[in-house]
Amino acid sequence: MCRLLKPDLRIDSVLELAPERLRGLNLEALLLDVDCTLKPYRSETLEPGVEDWLNEVRASGIGVCLVSNGRAARIRRLAEALRLPVVCQACKPLPFGCWAALRRTGADRRRTAMVGDQLFADVMAGRLAGLICILVRPIHPEQEPWFTRMKRPLERLLLARMRTP
Repeated sequence: MCRLLKPDLRIDSVLELAPERLRGLNLEALLLDVDCTLKPYRSETLEPGVEDWLNEVRASGIGVCLVSNGRAARIRRLAEALRLPVVCQACKPLPFGCWAALRRTGADRRRTAMVGDQLFADVMAGRLAGLICILVRPIHPEQEPWFTRMKRPLERLLLARMRTP
């Protein structure tokens, strides 16, 4: 299986990443995808519990930066409301957005995780940037754009063949 597509960890929701678990994984920073990871695609509203989770993670001393391929204006509004650093139009799966986010957090790449819902964008970008990769089950995938929905069957096939914790 191609290492570029294999996540280190698969979870149902970012809410599973309590600060204690993150410390147990020896992480000092999270780079977070936005659409379908923290909120439904193009929604202005985070999933229930996500804002409290973000506050808890930051209060524990773990750095957080949003990394999104989404349009700058929409993603920046969210980042400003949450008081988080952000890299918009990150061009994932290329690693450049992750590298920019690493500079913003000041974290060591070996102790930083890219957290997102897509193998071919988030996990691949994280791998190319030398990060730990955590794959999250997408939030409301039925609301995704066609170009994301068409990749999901191949993702499911690949994930079924992977042995990931």
